[in-house]
Amino acid sequence: MTRNHPLELDRPVNYTETMSNTNDTRERIIEVAKARFHNRSYADVGIKEICDMASIQKGSFYHFFPSKRDLVLAVIDEFADDWANGFVAEAFDPELPPMERIDYVIDAAYYWQKSSKDLNGHIPGCLFGNLALEISTQDDVLRAKLNAVFNSAKDRFKVTLDEAIEQGTIPPLDSQLTSEAMLAYLEGMILLAKTENNPDVIYRLGSALKNIRIELNTH
Repeated sequence: MTRNHPLELDRPVNYTETMSNTNDTRERIIEVAKARFHNRSYADVGIKEICDMASIQKGSFYHFFPSKRDLVLAVIDEFADDWANGFVAEAFDPELPPMERIDYVIDAAYYWQKSSKDLNGHIPGCLFGNLALEISTQDDVLRAKLNAVFNSAKDRFKVTLDEAIEQGTIPPLDSQLTSEAMLAYLEGMILLAKTENNPDVIYRLGSALKNIRIELNTH
């Protein structure tokens, strides 16, 4: 018996293409969510909006992410990877003198926020800081995920400070606590810039960042 319309099963399946399409769909969901979580808030963005903007059905969303919480965890991972391999990697380039890296951090934070304002009319702030303020008291898993991101950033400052001490660029200090204070100051500047919707806040206050120091406890 001749069939005029062969079944799909009669054709070889291109598994590479299928896998690529699957990855593309997942990445599209993350990209849509990442932009909206950052520019608005986690609570303000619903699954339906994400599905509509990603041009997918809800069934496809739940195939990749059992819940909105699973999605934001993936967004944090991807944004942290972008952050670590983007301006953070450039700012903390080991080829730069240690304390120049901190100047570069200020420049990078300023241009990051300014470019967002030029594009969207407002400063989005730091995604990690925004999420920490919004949901860290409500969800311990998300809080732990954000804390890991901040710990990674603190490590970058600590390595820089330890190198500066070793090279004699700065006097000895408690690099662990000073790196934590530097990160807190950086996040605070970005928050103030967001509140004023003015990236110049970062330049006005940024020069103090590398002067932060917590002395070693000799007792």
